[in-house]
Amino acid sequence: MATDDRGPQSRADLYWLPLGAGGWFVRANGRVYEWLSARRQLPPAADLYHSGLLLTTDNTSYAVEMGPVWNVSEADRGVVCEGPVGSRWLGRFRAFRYEVRCWPGGYIPDVAEAVGSPVRLTADPARVAALLAVLEEVPALTWGRDELGTGEMWNSNSVVAWALARTGHDLDTIRVPAGGRAPGWHAGRVLSQRT
Repeated sequence: MATDDRGPQSRADLYWLPLGAGGWFVRANGRVYEWLSARRQLPPAADLYHSGLLLTTDNTSYAVEMGPVWNVSEADRGVVCEGPVGSRWLGRFRAFRYEVRCWPGGYIPDVAEAVGSPVRLTADPARVAALLAVLEEVPALTWGRDELGTGEMWNSNSVVAWALARTGHDLDTIRVPAGGRAPGWHAGRVLSQRT
């Protein structure tokens, strides 16, 4: 996807996608998860979001998102790491693996369903370049687990929060859409402080 000549040549935009956008199965399971979480922790249930980034520099856009290894078939989709889903043992099977993509010219699936997006994070070419560079270092932790004791599971929100925090973005200024929450965001923040 080429850049828009009317906008800045470098930019980092955050997208909040409702959990399960484009698919009833993930959406239904997310609602069950949030209902159970709310019962354990006592806050009211909230809409769940996962995050993706669209980074633009040097007239190229990069779609940054975590997803199953099997849901995008393009060979040159910019995979920067793969990891297991649920457990290291299950990760031996393709159905239980995720990948983090930094896909030049790519897209974020279901971006049309994003809420309160895009959120412009920066138009500074150096900060966009730093984001692209740090994504090469994303840890391949187990999705849905808290292997490092951060207090939250590792997921797509963790990856985005980790990359933003590692490149000096102030996570306290980034807000989830009203009435929602982004499980895993805190895990990314905590891990960035440790590295």
